[in-house]
Amino acid sequence: MRLFQRSAPVLAALVLLFAVPYDAASHLARTAPHARVADSGDDRRTEPFGADCRVTVSGSDVTAYCHNPYPATDAVSLHVECDRWWDIDSDGGQVPAEAAETVRLTGRCWKEVRSAWISHAKVDD
Repeated sequence: MRLFQRSAPVLAALVLLFAVPYDAASHLARTAPHARVADSGDDRRTEPFGADCRVTVSGSDVTAYCHNPYPATDAVSLHVECDRWWDIDSDGGQVPAEAAETVRLTGRCWKEVRSAWISHAKVDD
């Protein structure tokens, strides 16, 4: 019995030392993306794109502010999914967010909002 009393703290320390948190164990297989090699005929460059959007829900109202820091126009749309089965979900029309412009999008449900998100589309200039 004395041996167990002396080895219990050592055993506990070893368990804590070798225990891997769940969060760390589930993401071990990540690898870096592979480098892309352009085809001989592909001379296009990828430019940064996409407005930064902040969506807030207050009761049954949804408001989104999207700021586009890039030169390419981003057509943003607000999508609202309502919580009640009888409440109508909505998909807003595309609103162009020009370079260095902030746009405001609004939507609502009759009752609770389940989720709200923004979709992006690149506008060809």
